[in-house]
Amino acid sequence: MIARNEETSLKSKRLVIKVGSSVLTASDEIGLNFEVLSSIANQISVLLEKGREVVLVSSGAIAAGLKHLNIKEYPKTMPERQGAAAVGQPILMDAYSKVFNKLGLNIAQILLTHSDLDERERFLNACNTIDNLLHKKIIPIVNENDTVATEEIKFGDNDSLATQVAQMTHSGLVVILSDVEGMYSSNPNLDKNAKLLSRVENLSDQLIDATGKSNNQFSHGGMVTKISAIKVLSQIGISTLMLKGRSDSVILKALEGEDIGSFFVAKEKRINAKKSWIGTTARSRGWLKIDNGAVKALLERGRSLLPSGVIDAGGNFMFGDVVELQSIDGKSLGKGLVNYNCNEVKLIAGKHTREINGILGSKDYDEIIHRNNFLGLN
Repeated sequence: MIARNEETSLKSKRLVIKVGSSVLTASDEIGLNFEVLSSIANQISVLLEKGREVVLVSSGAIAAGLKHLNIKEYPKTMPERQGAAAVGQPILMDAYSKVFNKLGLNIAQILLTHSDLDERERFLNACNTIDNLLHKKIIPIVNENDTVATEEIKFGDNDSLATQVAQMTHSGLVVILSDVEGMYSSNPNLDKNAKLLSRVENLSDQLIDATGKSNNQFSHGGMVTKISAIKVLSQIGISTLMLKGRSDSVILKALEGEDIGSFFVAKEKRINAKKSWIGTTARSRGWLKIDNGAVKALLERGRSLLPSGVIDAGGNFMFGDVVELQSIDGKSLGKGLVNYNCNEVKLIAGKHTREINGILGSKDYDEIIHRNNFLGLN
């Protein structure tokens, strides 16, 4: 039985499909699998015929570059990986162009970096460009600019990129195509009794710890980055569907309600655009470590963060920057916009609000982070 919010998500007019390198390449091969590319294109074509709008976030540039350069092993150094990405990105787009053109469809390449999304004007330009393409029934194919964005190559964070794209395009669903059937109760590579979880409402720490990484040498995210992205998506009100990308017509079957893959239930109420931007798009410029009392005030009672609850701060953040909040043991709690710079926070950490003026010479705000400018991960 499909729940109401799940049914609504599956019928979303606009969705993001993220396909990883582990789907586009075989575990023992280098290069792109055109059969898989054609399958993805055919399914997207059907969705467009049904009035859907699709943004495709695709990895695969490095794998394509290595194949073209006849490099058999995955390179160990950053310059080599970036070079392979530079060679492979046009090859990847040419491959997509061929399979989509056969279906009478056009594609557009969108290469993004974190800096494109950090700056408000560039962020809005990217939003408007993608929106314009979708209205013209052109498929935007988004990838991180590997040659300059070291985060993507080092961390395999196209899962995070898909999260940001979903937020900026106001998509109702993210479909993650992976090399596994979905999320399991434990690592299926280690536990033969692991069970596929068809519906996940709460990503507990125990469940996250039980998952493993992809065996594919070209896949850098594995389950860890996927779960991190899914948690953020859930917080901003976007559901996620994780499917085995190589399965026949898997996207169409899942969107029709067939019980395959794992569906991650988002909060029923979507959060406002400002908090969504804080949670998915803006990069953290530093961190604040807060005590247990402040953790409860923020996450359980919806209060603002006062100086008295701060233990320490790090980074080089200024007023209005986004910072990560951490518990005493270093666990990430969420992100928020700060009202004071890093040096000021260190001076007033652990102090009462009434002491701010005497320490800093002025008091512009009572709180370090206002509750309206905080997005928690719990």
